[in-house]
Amino acid sequence: MSAALALTLALAAATGAAPTYREPFRPQFHFSPAVNWTNDPNGLVYYDGEYHLFYQYNPFGDTWGHMSWGHAVSTDLVRWQHLPVAIPEVDGVMAFSGSAVVDWKNTSGFGAGGRTPLVAVYTGYREATKNQAQNLAYSNDRGRTWTRYAGNPVIDIGSTEFRDPKVFWYAPQRKWVMVVSLAAEHKLRFYASPDLKQWTALSEFGPAGAVGGVWECPDLFELPVDGKAGDTRWVLILNLNPGAIAGGSGVQYFVGRFDGTRFVPDPGTAAAAGKTGLDAALWADYGKDFYAAVSWSDVPESDGRRLWLGWMNNWLYGNQIPTAPWRSAQSVPRALALRTTRDGIRLAQEPVAELRGLRGAPQRIAARAISAGSSPIALRGKALEIVAELELGGASEAGLKLRVGRDEETVVGIDARSGRLFVDRTRSGQVAFQPDFTGRHAAPIAIENGRVRLHVFVDWSSVEVFAQDGTIALTDQVFPAADSDGVALYAVGGAARLVSLEAWPLSSIWPESK
Repeated sequence: MSAALALTLALAAATGAAPTYREPFRPQFHFSPAVNWTNDPNGLVYYDGEYHLFYQYNPFGDTWGHMSWGHAVSTDLVRWQHLPVAIPEVDGVMAFSGSAVVDWKNTSGFGAGGRTPLVAVYTGYREATKNQAQNLAYSNDRGRTWTRYAGNPVIDIGSTEFRDPKVFWYAPQRKWVMVVSLAAEHKLRFYASPDLKQWTALSEFGPAGAVGGVWECPDLFELPVDGKAGDTRWVLILNLNPGAIAGGSGVQYFVGRFDGTRFVPDPGTAAAAGKTGLDAALWADYGKDFYAAVSWSDVPESDGRRLWLGWMNNWLYGNQIPTAPWRSAQSVPRALALRTTRDGIRLAQEPVAELRGLRGAPQRIAARAISAGSSPIALRGKALEIVAELELGGASEAGLKLRVGRDEETVVGIDARSGRLFVDRTRSGQVAFQPDFTGRHAAPIAIENGRVRLHVFVDWSSVEVFAQDGTIALTDQVFPAADSDGVALYAVGGAARLVSLEAWPLSSIWPESK
């Protein structure tokens, strides 16, 4: 254990704040640090049977500061083992966001004694000057200890807004490619390298899409369209803060082609036409609490999935959410795909299949009419997975009410008139800690044959909703009372119908909580 983390845990124990994993609002199947502040996921990489999750971490407090790389590993993407801080703040240089890769060919020369090194590429932020430059660190012991490269920084353009490098191996040209953000210019810059040390600028992308805030945490990867190996596109991920679709932080993406030098959006898209603004963007998540999403590198070809997760919070109120002794969590890991829709090629997300290992006994609610008003059902829980199909019928609005208690409810609804799926957390519990927290967040949805299928994950302080074959997602935090654990059906303006509902209680990933 690092000295910083040991000190943090000792202080927490001394003040009665040592983690129990049963604290109010502690996520039971989402990753959260034992104590203190976390934000962006970093350095997601798979190696030697382990998924590594690094993350922005403050070893000394529960608000943003002293940014370092916290670290956890998992063999199944679900149950996580906390490890010591991997890359701490040193000599006034914080370790901002970045990525990690397996240097299989030891192009960097960092591998010692025939070992295959893990290499982290991250932004070093020098607090005194505000300068942001790209740095390297490497590990020869499966990520347990890290050494900073003596030649850091490897790219320094003298900027205070140059951050969050995502690096991958581009096999057709046998080179490393980096995409990094020129945050305040609403641009991404691409670089190439033979060895992760020497980098040559290739091209730039942007401005395009939403430009209401700084651009951060880019990613770039290739996916088949509709599962067809011979038809692929590249997906360029761009995180925006503020100015996202639900306000504050959010994730937008572009679909196009990449030739090793330049990313070009597909013809006919808003990005290809040079349009900017909220309506010109494609959104990965329409909720208010999904940000800094990045994908895992080096997932084996035998698995074949592109996996990612995001920070489950928002910079509008991230430092104020009412949790202790930690603050913030990550979303559930999600598998990505590209699907053809009536609006074009869209990114789809599906919670990873490994989460099914947390399921308890299934509970089924029989098909029934949903009269106007609210109808409690025989289902309760603070950690649930729900798959439901609803038929709107004559209702102008219908859906589910979750975490229902006295004067509390989180509503997942479909508005038939506007064709929108929404999460309303206005009465979800604690909402007054920051004015921007409360509200209703909505996504456009195609209501096929009057029906909508919902896949919902409910945890002690969050709701994640997936619909329309995964092309629509909404992620929102909620902070209800511990005894607000009811579930209800509801309809407005007429009767709707529950076609089917199956639910599972989900067990905790934390042994300490048992």
